[in-house]
Amino acid sequence: MMTPDNRNAAIAALVIVLAFGFGAFYLPTIMLAIGSYSPVIAGIFAVLFVAAFFLVFWLRGRQQRRRGR
Repeated sequence: MMTPDNRNAAIAALVIVLAFGFGAFYLPTIMLAIGSYSPVIAGIFAVLFVAAFFLVFWLRGRQQRRRGR
């Protein structure tokens, strides 16, 4: 059964995944725009985007461990 804590965690995860999914959809367009200026910066942007996805979930898990959930 889904408790309010589980439901809030699921909603938060859904919002995060949708936000990054929306960003990933436009990532090629953004990279092409940045790449016309500098291909290196476009590559760095892509790496930071992917790293941010994992960083958000790592920080969320760390916060929940502190709360004792």
